[in-house]
Amino acid sequence: MAFTGFGEVAERLRRSTVVVRGGQGSGGSGVVYSADGLIVTNAHVLSGRRASIELWDGRQLDADVTQIDRSCDLAALRASSKGLLAAMLSDSGRVRAGELVLAIGNPFGFVGALSTGVVHAVGPLPGLGAASWVQANLRLAPGNSGGPLANASGEVVGINAMVAGRLALAIPSNTVRNFLSGRAPSAWLGVSVSPVQVPASRSGGFGLLILEIEEGSPAARASFLPGDILLGTERGPFAAIEDLRIALHGSGERQLRFEFLRGDYSRVRRVTVLVGTRPAERSRAA
Repeated sequence: MAFTGFGEVAERLRRSTVVVRGGQGSGGSGVVYSADGLIVTNAHVLSGRRASIELWDGRQLDADVTQIDRSCDLAALRASSKGLLAAMLSDSGRVRAGELVLAIGNPFGFVGALSTGVVHAVGPLPGLGAASWVQANLRLAPGNSGGPLANASGEVVGINAMVAGRLALAIPSNTVRNFLSGRAPSAWLGVSVSPVQVPASRSGGFGLLILEIEEGSPAARASFLPGDILLGTERGPFAAIEDLRIALHGSGERQLRFEFLRGDYSRVRRVTVLVGTRPAERSRAA
């Protein structure tokens, strides 16, 4: 289908963007990845294993979380619907500074809101670990998370995730493809985490708060508890959530020695964990 104007590009992108309501007040946006109901969003938009989806025409659908990786902040949903208008993904490796980009999302409940800007850079950002971001100077707000960042042709180059200073940060489309195809191997720890600030005397003030632990996981066998704060491994302290994914990167069983805080956080504890391969029937986690 050929587009003759910017308005048509934006309208088609709107029809491939959904509202995602993840429960307990959480919510954001999502991108239709395939016509048979596969939808991509940010992991932080979700708070459970099910979500409610609202399409561009107002239809409401229930969806199950089929894949989630909080370390790279991506999740896949499956809605029971056919014939959805799928977005077109571009190669984020070809994105260059200065390109025009547009974002569609649902900030503050305004469905299908459009913002435009230009790419500032593509790559890591100081303080956010080694992860690569498509960085653009366009306006995002709560509710944009999980929505598309697209080029002037309407091809998705990233999934909007956060704001850093005046820059909108999107997870590159190539990272999304790798996530969905399972080509980003990592050992299994079995935790969901959230970044937190800890006393500056410990790990530079950064830690990863354990929110959930999967039953039977390496983390459970190592006696980690929800509320523990991971500070780092023998390779060094964590400075971003991406550092946990990097520490786990690679397949096969191996030992990792973690430093963490517990209880009143008065002393640093250490434990060696045998991280391994996730059983096939389990969903993805860090």
